[in-house]
Amino acid sequence: MVLSHNEEIAGDLVQATCLRALQRSEQFQEGTHLDRWTFSIMASLWKNELRAERIRRGGGFVDAEEVLVSDGAEKIETNILLTEVLAEVQALPEAQRSAVLLVYVEGLTYAEAAATLEVPIGTIMSRLAAARFKLAALRRAEDGGPKRQVKTGQ
Repeated sequence: MVLSHNEEIAGDLVQATCLRALQRSEQFQEGTHLDRWTFSIMASLWKNELRAERIRRGGGFVDAEEVLVSDGAEKIETNILLTEVLAEVQALPEAQRSAVLLVYVEGLTYAEAAATLEVPIGTIMSRLAAARFKLAALRRAEDGGPKRQVKTGQ
């Protein structure tokens, strides 16, 4: 759901991940984390799907507001904040968004995220720093603070 923001697509992605994991089970190394191995498969499948989707239609992610629905007065404030945070993360470039999701949502270490995305660990650190800077700048702008021009090249 974090990747696709769509229950049906997420279900299809999980099925495709399970199928790929079973097909390539000989590649799994005993003593490693199964969840991280399957997430790297899922991330790869998702990136391929995004590329194919862009070629087909130029589509992509579903707006966070369409996915998050409050179902009780006690959850409204939490859902509003979560919607805002997801919208801000969603606005990040794909490379930064992937790094943020792997490290801060999935709990991977920098090294594990780097291995999953097949980039150097320094690239993960750079992407996370750029994402934090961009998110902080968005927050300052919302709070009426001084606005800075933010580069989002990565």
